[in-house]
Amino acid sequence: MNLLEQQLDYPFADTLPASGATLDVAPGVKWIRMALPFALDHINLWLLRDEMDNPDRPGDKIQGWTIVDCCISREESKAQWEAIFATQLEGLPVLRVIVTHMHPDHIGLAYWLCERWTTATHVCRLWISATDYHSARIGSQSTTGFGGESAARFFAAHGLVDPEAIEKIRGRASYYPGMVPAVPASYVRIMDGKTVRIGGRDWRCISGYGHAPEHIALHCEDISAPTVPTAPAPQGSATGLGAARRPVGTLISGDMVLPRISTNVSVYDLEPESNALTLFLESIDKFLPLDKDTLVLPSHGKPFRGLHTRIGQLHDHHRDRLAEVMQACEAAPCSAADILPIMFPRKLDLHQTTFAMGEAVAHLHALWFQEKLTRRLGADGVYRFSSVSA
Repeated sequence: MNLLEQQLDYPFADTLPASGATLDVAPGVKWIRMALPFALDHINLWLLRDEMDNPDRPGDKIQGWTIVDCCISREESKAQWEAIFATQLEGLPVLRVIVTHMHPDHIGLAYWLCERWTTATHVCRLWISATDYHSARIGSQSTTGFGGESAARFFAAHGLVDPEAIEKIRGRASYYPGMVPAVPASYVRIMDGKTVRIGGRDWRCISGYGHAPEHIALHCEDISAPTVPTAPAPQGSATGLGAARRPVGTLISGDMVLPRISTNVSVYDLEPESNALTLFLESIDKFLPLDKDTLVLPSHGKPFRGLHTRIGQLHDHHRDRLAEVMQACEAAPCSAADILPIMFPRKLDLHQTTFAMGEAVAHLHALWFQEKLTRRLGADGVYRFSSVSA
């Protein structure tokens, strides 16, 4: 555990759900952990106990579950889901699928799950923001930022000139549809500030930007456990016993707030002039009104408390990276590729390089939009950024 992690509280310590099983983290909330074939080797998914109106019997409820996020489309992930369906659902159906955003590890199996649980009497629908739904549809039919000719030209314009790397990026045109082969033909739109009623509780939608087009996190202030004391426990009592206790709320944060790593914030070819980093930092501040002891359920890493602390850490992290980028551009004009060894001193494979390039551009753009840097297109077709004072 690094020094920053030591400032957070992990209520389940090192306990993880086993493959094909779940772990209860709050009443009606189950944690699923599925493997990913990347350096970031897992994703957390969530099962929420739910009920929905029965269209055939007014006033009656259909009992079941809501899934939050899906994993990428591959046979191993489907097998994990089938094991969960066989042992963890208490004989009840999946009623709907909520997806926080359009990245493959979150939406990849949405089509399969919705089709798997749709019956003659109930349509299992996808719930997602409109922006990310349509982004996923485009991506599943072509590509968005992860590969292909447009991505290759974009990265080359920001200084990635290695012919082998560019050719590999050009050849990854099927990267997104390979993990998201399809999305459901229809969906239910979720929007910032709206509430989704799940299992008799209201979950408020909180939009976020910079990581995905329109990421939606879900917050429920009525979750009654885990709770924290409102006052110290009396001396000699067991922890928490004898102290008044209060609900602290639960946040399904998706990728917007992660406990161990910083969320990838990138600029890609689909929106080449975006100011993604500024949008991201403004977005995470939307979580500050939540209780500081909120139980945070992230998409990667372990559930934790210390939301305000983590938001402060993320601001500090990006402030330090921006200072490093600014210092480099004061010394000499820099492309995003020039910035890579400064922001990411470790060796990167191609998959990591594409994310790192996008993040380097995001930091350069943040300073450019603040008018601290100027941007010029060189005769070689590469954008370089220089200090305004240089």
